[in-house]
Amino acid sequence: MANTTYEIQANDAASEASVAKVDMKFEIVVIPVSDVDRAKEFYARLGWRLDADYDNGKDYRVIQFTPPGSGCSVIFGKNVTGAAPGSAQGLYLIVDDIDAARKNLLRHCVEVSEVFHGAADVYSGPDEPYIFGRMRVNGPDPERRSYRSFASFRDPDGNGWLVQEITTRLPGRVDQAATSFASVSDLAGAMRRAEAAHGEHEKRIGHADADWPDWYARYMVAEQAGTELPV
Repeated sequence: MANTTYEIQANDAASEASVAKVDMKFEIVVIPVSDVDRAKEFYARLGWRLDADYDNGKDYRVIQFTPPGSGCSVIFGKNVTGAAPGSAQGLYLIVDDIDAARKNLLRHCVEVSEVFHGAADVYSGPDEPYIFGRMRVNGPDPERRSYRSFASFRDPDGNGWLVQEITTRLPGRVDQAATSFASVSDLAGAMRRAEAAHGEHEKRIGHADADWPDWYARYMVAEQAGTELPV
């Protein structure tokens, strides 16, 4: 029997109406390790929250850690995956300040790369692959564009992590009705950017804006959702 592929187009209103929306929250990534206690010490040293450490004392152990401000956790242990230790690559940690994140990793005695960005319009090369290809150029993105600056590190087994700086989301990436901030630092950063933008807004209108809380709120929601910013 021939394979049949069914697709629902995002802009097909009739199809959307006939299919009930089901929330699917991506919450767990399983990473393969060879030494469970060594891995536990490493991720604890990063300052990640230990959510669980269950050991049946024989042939099963599962440990869960969650990075600060993250809605997704990592799990590793004994007999929780058949993947080869160190084979998990391209695990992304999103931050709003790549330099501060790198310094924080160094303070936790993690060997982390220098900040890098991709060569313009070059996607093949000799370097370890990441989302923009295999050509890494030292230093943050020259224009400090969102999504474009990175650093990388590995856990003791070689599982590969990439730290990516995102300050403004592309359109449609965040539902405005569900706007949230993952940490106090994320919220503080958004407020500082709103403050700077509001200062320019007041210059344009020529007077102090008494409704600045509403303006801040519109700016912060629009920035996170990737929609048009207020002026």
